[in-house]
Amino acid sequence: MRKAISWGRRVALATALCAAAAMPARALDAAQARAIAVGDGDARIAALDAAVERADPGLAAFAQALLDDAVKTGAHGVYVVRDDKVTDAVTGAPATLPDDAEDVTNNNRLRGALQAAMSGLRLLSKDAAQRHAAIDELSKADPDPALLPVLDRAWAAEADGSAKRQLERLRAAVRVGSPDRAQRRQAIDALSRSDEPAVRALLQSRLAPDAEPDPDLRAALTRALSQVDGRLAWGERLGLLFSGLSLGSILLLVALGLAITYGLMGVINMAHGELMMIGAYATWLVQNLFRAHAPHWFDAYLVLAIPVSFLVAALVGAVMERGVIRFLYGRPLETLLATWGISLVLMQLVRSLFGAQNVGVENPSWMSGGIAVTSNLVLPWNRLAIIVFALGVLLATALVIGRTRLGLFVRGVTQNRRMASCTGIDTARTDTLAFALGAGIAGLAGCALSQVGNVGPDLGQGYIVDAFMVVVLGGVGQLAGTVVAALGLGLMNKALEGIAGAVLAKILVLVFIVVFIQKRPQGLFALKGRSAES
Repeated sequence: MRKAISWGRRVALATALCAAAAMPARALDAAQARAIAVGDGDARIAALDAAVERADPGLAAFAQALLDDAVKTGAHGVYVVRDDKVTDAVTGAPATLPDDAEDVTNNNRLRGALQAAMSGLRLLSKDAAQRHAAIDELSKADPDPALLPVLDRAWAAEADGSAKRQLERLRAAVRVGSPDRAQRRQAIDALSRSDEPAVRALLQSRLAPDAEPDPDLRAALTRALSQVDGRLAWGERLGLLFSGLSLGSILLLVALGLAITYGLMGVINMAHGELMMIGAYATWLVQNLFRAHAPHWFDAYLVLAIPVSFLVAALVGAVMERGVIRFLYGRPLETLLATWGISLVLMQLVRSLFGAQNVGVENPSWMSGGIAVTSNLVLPWNRLAIIVFALGVLLATALVIGRTRLGLFVRGVTQNRRMASCTGIDTARTDTLAFALGAGIAGLAGCALSQVGNVGPDLGQGYIVDAFMVVVLGGVGQLAGTVVAALGLGLMNKALEGIAGAVLAKILVLVFIVVFIQKRPQGLFALKGRSAES
């Protein structure tokens, strides 16, 4: 039956190796190298102990070679083989591998001893990345009082604030299980200031029956757990708020184009989701173009993908308006059926061109990862980028509608088509440009959605209903209402998901919108004034 190596022995090895780093180098002799590499587990660990007592820094390189499975033994020596280069494990000089050389096999016990030793050695490394890696390795292990010597020494020498705080938590996690009551009390006080889920789990384990016999310390553990829970709860609340804002920004992007085609023009465009899908596929094509022809500029592919997705979707929207929709103004049922048929055609066209399977759009490297706000809250860069992008698209749309000649024409045609025509406005051309603008914004939404999920022919189907709900709830023709409705529905949906689950949350949101529209048919923001054609 195999015996698990104790943490005490591992730490003894680590501490000795750390001490060895500060002492004059002495060569690892051949007999000890062979004893560490050959024999049963107990004998090899005993030989490792003996080698550590010699305070030989050369042992660290040999231990790493053993961990890398790069050591072979022969009748007259021990060798390290890396990239077909053979060196003597003792002298480091080039050597010839004998015919009788055999691989060294390391069992889990010996690997554990070697890894603990190397982790301890890396805690005192001059390389900050190595120190952080060693701290992460030790954080995953069960805390043990035998870890204190090496942790204390590393903590005293650490200059990096983040690493020092992690080491302090590790030291407290070790001391909380100490036989010394005073040390346990100090550890509990230190852990109570933490906001990490791992500390919460540790405190809960110490509150298990028979884990902490002292009633006063159990009460202190309970208070510490409550304080940690309070800090973690704030991280969860902020995470819920961010998730709601993230979903709201996506709904805003999806609904902005619909706010123009439906809100301002009165066209029930059931192909709006497919226009988003076209924008997403345009982004995918631009990504592949950069990957094939300009891989060194790959991180900048979105600079081209954004205008391309807008222009391609806008062009498809203009063709739709010129070819079908312009003949159906004032006939909402026919418009709905026609655009639904167009959506089916567009989905089948994409399946024929690119296949029915989803395609992946890769984030640029600057959108990978995230920013850690608290220990239990990381804000992904791609979600943050979408929120900023949605605000930028909203500002640009508001400027186009409110400050440009096209926006003036669109508002004039919307309020009174005949009067606008009498003043010289080409109403047919204005309709086409307005519909193309709404379609282009849908393409931008598809470009953004490609950064948070796979792209497929059915991409738009999951958002079309939500987009209509946002526009209707916000008030037809009101950009401000679209913003408030999108963010409000995003936050409401995420809040209800945490209480009732995703499916029931959707149902509750839909019921809320139905009841709200019954009470206030004009939506959150009603159009002021009156239309001359009403």
